[in-house]
Amino acid sequence: CAAFRSSSNPRIEWKFQKGSSLVFIYHEGKLTEPYRARVQFSRTSIRFQSVTREDSGRYICEVVGDGSSIAKSEVNLIVQGEPGLALALFLSLVP
Repeated sequence: CAAFRSSSNPRIEWKFQKGSSLVFIYHEGKLTEPYRARVQFSRTSIRFQSVTREDSGRYICEVVGDGSSIAKSEVNLIVQGEPGLALALFLSLVP
């Protein structure tokens, strides 16, 4: 998820959508529960240490820069595999 180059301090939010449910992953400068224990954040990406089928859904990154301009990127994730299988997932979106 690319932050605006013209903005020195953009607001970045990551959200997870499954059906009609929308949950923040990264909001107000910090990871939220239950993601804090298994997700690493950088200005351009999030990295899951492990995923399960419950993590399948849409991941949305929104960046608000100078002048309240919004850049938005989305990716759909489908997790396939046996329960308990440790996987690492790296989501990096560029609008």
